[in-house]
Amino acid sequence: MEPEEPGEAAWGRPGGEALGGRGLLELAVASGVAAWATWAALLMPGFRRVPLRLQVVEAYKQGLRPAVGYELNPWLLCLANYRAWKAGYRGKVSFLKKDLWKVNLSDCYNVIVFLAPSVKPPLAAKLLAELPDEARVVAGRFPFPSWTPTSTLGQGLEQVWAYDMKEVRRVAQSRAEGSPV
Repeated sequence: MEPEEPGEAAWGRPGGEALGGRGLLELAVASGVAAWATWAALLMPGFRRVPLRLQVVEAYKQGLRPAVGYELNPWLLCLANYRAWKAGYRGKVSFLKKDLWKVNLSDCYNVIVFLAPSVKPPLAAKLLAELPDEARVVAGRFPFPSWTPTSTLGQGLEQVWAYDMKEVRRVAQSRAEGSPV
């Protein structure tokens, strides 16, 4: 295999030697392992089964409008839009490629979150700062560690925790003042 241009190395092994059948197989396996590792680390967590009650489409079905989802991962955004289309809710629910941390939530009254436990403390601070007292927050899979839920539903992977912001603020204020709750 000769280089086509001066200074261009032949595609293959160092020294210009062609890969051959075994080399191509090794390259294919290495590429597959790299693709799987990328999937497992970055994409798969978002594709895990989301409890039915936490899907934006389900929120719309239950009368929560507008029903808007925020997602930065383009693959998950496409999947969410596909699922809404397939369920017949295209144009009725919205999935926006926006950073939840940069979105102002002050006009939201029903917030559904499906995030890892490590994200809950900073998210709790954001929600306390932005949501109105009349808002309700529903968390799936992982509760907010410092909040007391108003109600819970389900169990195991299907469990959800509901928090009324007025009550969350009352408890937080009582703790800050040193009063027993």
